[in-house]
Amino acid sequence: MKIFIVTDDYMPNSIKVGAKMLHELSCELVKQGNEVTVLTPGPYQKENLIHISLDGVNILKFKSNEIKNISKYKRAINESLLSLQAYRATKEYCKKNRHDLIIYYSPSIFFGHFVKQLKKMWRAKSYLILRDIFPQWAVDQGIIKKNSTVEKYFNYFENINYEAADTIGLMSKANLQWFKKHKRVSAKLEILPNWASATPVSSTSKYRKKLNLEDKVIYFYGGNMGHAQDMMNIVRLANRMQIHKEAHFLLVGAGDEVDLIKDAIKKYNLSNITLLPAVSQHEFKLMLAEADVGLFTLHKEHKTHNFPGKLLGYMVQSMPILGSVNPNNDLQNVIEEANAGFVTINGEDQKLYENAKVLLNADLRKIIGSNAKALLDTTFSINAVIDKIMPNRDIKIYKTPFFRVKNHIFTSN
Repeated sequence: MKIFIVTDDYMPNSIKVGAKMLHELSCELVKQGNEVTVLTPGPYQKENLIHISLDGVNILKFKSNEIKNISKYKRAINESLLSLQAYRATKEYCKKNRHDLIIYYSPSIFFGHFVKQLKKMWRAKSYLILRDIFPQWAVDQGIIKKNSTVEKYFNYFENINYEAADTIGLMSKANLQWFKKHKRVSAKLEILPNWASATPVSSTSKYRKKLNLEDKVIYFYGGNMGHAQDMMNIVRLANRMQIHKEAHFLLVGAGDEVDLIKDAIKKYNLSNITLLPAVSQHEFKLMLAEADVGLFTLHKEHKTHNFPGKLLGYMVQSMPILGSVNPNNDLQNVIEEANAGFVTINGEDQKLYENAKVLLNADLRKIIGSNAKALLDTTFSINAVIDKIMPNRDIKIYKTPFFRVKNHIFTSN
């Protein structure tokens, strides 16, 4: 089967968990005998379309404006152009290269128009992997005013994104229930959990030596550091943990709240926090292999129920999970029922501190970390995800004006 994946972020240059997940999915699809092509923006590249290959995956990069690590206003404008830029750059390629299945990933919400054009051209089915319900979370947190022109603008593109999908995969039961209650779509809805390759990386102690952390219990946070995460939640925890000299917090990533963290480190003289910029996926995995506890945090004002992809990296390395969520997020039940870590509601600072203190115990970390790895193997495997995205198929014959078409297999739902 020929599969076409559309995403605003991909390997090898990306440092995002979503890009890593999509590449692992693509590699497994190739391993199973499929031909996979990934289309992704190439900010400020001179050529309209660049072809590269990585681990057997075909990658197309189309000329676009910058959409990462820029002002919110500029990002909104640049992302709004993604469908138009993608279509212009790939029109001739897509006419000559029909695909059987389109998989697209959100965020971004701006590929809906492009996917609609591909479906019409190829008569192919489409699957939306929905990881971020935007602009809802921004409205919940007061970043965007409810019923404002800005919200209506984003809602227009959000709805087009949903209309382009035959199936939408949401990451949890709570998200699925929320979506059914608040959104009216014709697509089939189902739960599609995040996923990760289950192969761990061996520790080299490279970063422990480099950062002088060889005798420390490392509480590791890796990924986006923005408003949606509420990074001061972790800063408050680190401040309280200063009395435990063996505990150290290693924070790695980028985002809107990096400067906020830097200011807090100076203000409270937090010698137990090391803040590093985002690194490559290879270096990120090496860091994970040397850490002891995996941290995550979600803003308490979220109404939707996010499952941060970084948790899967922690599970791969058999690390116990420690974090905070918004109220009623079913992630708390998933982690704690598997005895894979401790999860509190954001704002329950005393409980979070008590849980962090308990994880100073090496024997307990080993037991809970093993449970985290078992949870990955049973619930978040790549093959389980592929079985959902690519169910049983019927043989169909298509006629197009572009080229001769042989028998193709496509999803029948």
